[in-house]
Amino acid sequence: MDWEANWKQVVHERATLAGTHADPGYWDRRAPTFARSTKARVDQFLAVIDPYVSPRTTLIDAGAGTGRHAVPLSERLEWVTAVEPSEGMRAQISARDNMTIIASTWEDAEVAPADLVICSHVLYGVDEPVPFITKLELSARERVFIALRESDLPHPSAAIRKRLLGEAGPRLPRFSELFMLLIQMGIAPDVAFLRYRSVTRYADLDEALTDSRTLVGDAWDDLTGRAMLEQMLTPDGEELVFDGGMVVAGVAHWQPQTRT
Repeated sequence: MDWEANWKQVVHERATLAGTHADPGYWDRRAPTFARSTKARVDQFLAVIDPYVSPRTTLIDAGAGTGRHAVPLSERLEWVTAVEPSEGMRAQISARDNMTIIASTWEDAEVAPADLVICSHVLYGVDEPVPFITKLELSARERVFIALRESDLPHPSAAIRKRLLGEAGPRLPRFSELFMLLIQMGIAPDVAFLRYRSVTRYADLDEALTDSRTLVGDAWDDLTGRAMLEQMLTPDGEELVFDGGMVVAGVAHWQPQTRT
C-alpha cells in the first residue's frame, strides 16, 4: 500500500462532495459554532502534551482554530505562535501578551522553529500531506503532535445526508491512515488514543441550517433538512445541541529526526 497515494485519493474523493471544507468561507461562518461547541469539552489532547510543557517552552499551533489549545497553553509556556488562515476563527482567539497570531495556512506560513509543534484536527483536507508533515517536523526542536479522528465525522450534516441518500458521502482521512503514512515516511510515533463525546452547539435553528446546508451540498432540501434538524437537535438552555456520540481520535507524537 502506498499510504501517501491512499491519503490523496481519500482527500480527492471527499473534495468531490459539494460543500466541503474546501469552501474558503466555511470556517469563517462556522467559527462561532465551533467555539461554542468546544469551549466546554474536557480537552484530553492537552493532557498528552502536558509532560512536555514548561514555563520556558515555546510552541507553534499549526491550524489554531479558535485558540482552544493555544490560549490555555499560553498560560503555561514562554511563547505561543498560532497559525490560522480563517479570519472568523482568528477573531475568536483571545489576545495574549506571549502569543503571536499568523494569518496564513501552514503551508505558506513563515515561522521560526519552536520547541513543540502541535496540529489538531487540521490534516483532513490536506491533499499534500508529506510536505505538510515535513514542515511540522522541521519547525519542531523537541516534539511534534498530530491529532486526527478515527471515527466518522460527528456532525448533523452526515446524519442528514445518510437519511437523504442512504450514505454519508466520501469520508475523511482517519488516524490509522495517518499512522501508516508516518511509518512510510520513516517516522515511528508514540500514540495516545482519546475518547470523548462530540456535541455541536447552535445558537438557533437558523445557524444549524446554515452549517448543515453547507456540508450536505447538492442533496440539500430546506424543508426536509429543517424537519430533520428539528428532530435531531435538543434544547439546552438557550442553545440547540446535536449529540454526535462517542468519538475515537488518535494523537501521534514524536521527537523530530536529526537532519543534516
